[in-house]
Amino acid sequence: MFVEMHPYIGLVEAIKQRRAARAFKSDAIPEVILQEILELAAQAPSGFNLQPWRFIVVQNQQNKEKLQACAFNQRQVGEAPVVLICCGDRRAADMTNITSVIHLGEDEGIMTPSYANYLRSSIPEFFTNHPSFDTMETWTNRHTMLAVAYMMIVAKSFGVDSCPMEGFVSTQVKQAFQIPQEVDVCCLLALGYATEPFKPYGGRFLTKQVCFSENYGEPFEVDG
Repeated sequence: MFVEMHPYIGLVEAIKQRRAARAFKSDAIPEVILQEILELAAQAPSGFNLQPWRFIVVQNQQNKEKLQACAFNQRQVGEAPVVLICCGDRRAADMTNITSVIHLGEDEGIMTPSYANYLRSSIPEFFTNHPSFDTMETWTNRHTMLAVAYMMIVAKSFGVDSCPMEGFVSTQVKQAFQIPQEVDVCCLLALGYATEPFKPYGGRFLTKQVCFSENYGEPFEVDG
């Protein structure tokens, strides 16, 4: 079956039209589109390019029902053709992963010996001091959600709806899907084609309510 691989919706419209889907049709996502969604999500940025996100792609109905039981029996987990278990791997800061990132840079022709040495010394120091986060899980969740956000927008551009979910019992998910101790479940992401009931647009705060100028609380205004 031929599948048109050009996005159906432009970036701005994909952002505006994306809503959390509460129910899904049984229609499968074409494999080439699913692959494209996953590959483009992996283009998300991450600190030191450590890429701590890991995604378990759940498509088998029996496994989806097993996951649904860990997610308070929410219908979208059982209905969506694809559900991702989105995880952050705390081992991203280990030297093994740092070395892999260095090799990636070498393959791209941008990694110099001096920068490789900088990464080997600076990354462990950064995670030892962790000035901007309290736990390693906080850091991995932060970066995993960047990739999840990319994924939802890319999916919508191909006409695929999504539902990010934090309603699940993490310990149950980890046990049911053999997730290592060092890997944390950040969220679930249901992917597919939405059907009724559609979630209505709930509105968004005005820019002046969430953006400040120079200091917290100082009004932000655009000239002109």
